Amino acid sequence: MIGRFRRIHAHEDSHGDPSDYGDEAPVATAASLGLVACPHCDAVWRDAAEGEPCGRCGTRLYTRKPYSLSRTWAFLIAACIMYIPANLLPVMITRTLFGAQYDTILSGVIYFWVSGAYGLAAIIFIASFLVPLFKLTVLILLALLAQRASDWRRPERARLYHIVEIIGRWSMLDVFVVSLLTGLVQIQGFAVINAGVGIAAFGSVVVLTMLASLSFDPRLTWDSKEQQQAARQRNEPAPDNREEKPA
Repeated sequence: MIGRFRRIHAHEDSHGDPSDYGDEAPVATAASLGLVACPHCDAVWRDAAEGEPCGRCGTRLYTRKPYSLSRTWAFLIAACIMYIPANLLPVMITRTLFGAQYDTILSGVIYFWVSGAYGLAAIIFIASFLVPLFKLTVLILLALLAQRASDWRRPERARLYHIVEIIGRWSMLDVFVVSLLTGLVQIQGFAVINAGVGIAAFGSVVVLTMLASLSFDPRLTWDSKEQQQAARQRNEPAPDNREEKPA
């Protein structure tokens, strides 16, 4: 199997960082040079067939992630739907001697702000409201422009994707705070804190945006329409042209 295509070093046939080119200048991509990188062990191969196993680890090799945009859009639409109940439904229910209090994400931010805890209110607002909204907006923008094979600000779009990957790890801060309070504040007859339905919706938004980020292939940012069509043809199964014989 290894004899059919050969492994090369990552620096071989390098044409520089794509960010060095302008938007109007042609960009030499790995796909145009006949190079395929293994997503598991990062080995780079030349002239590898679509779906052929990697000669090092056996992972299937693809020039682009199969059905990347379809999966990304599916996760993004589901995340946008769950984003509404995540902000409208209570994420934390506090029961005391004076009654029950139902707090959403924004009502908790307002409570901490009015109480004078400006830093905590800002952290919860950024991590629980702005970050998920920012990730959804950026991923929708990247998927839409990649689907149209737009050449608009490609280097900046590539940097935006890396920013989404970096900040994604902080999206579970609100879930962590509610889980911590639920485990610590359980004083029967005085105060009991339980997680609300909204925290499940918020957690699903975080998971769905993470799956959308993993499904999106950032290499699509650098592809032209012709390259995308060629990639789709390589990923599509070959038609069955066998004629049916009469019984």
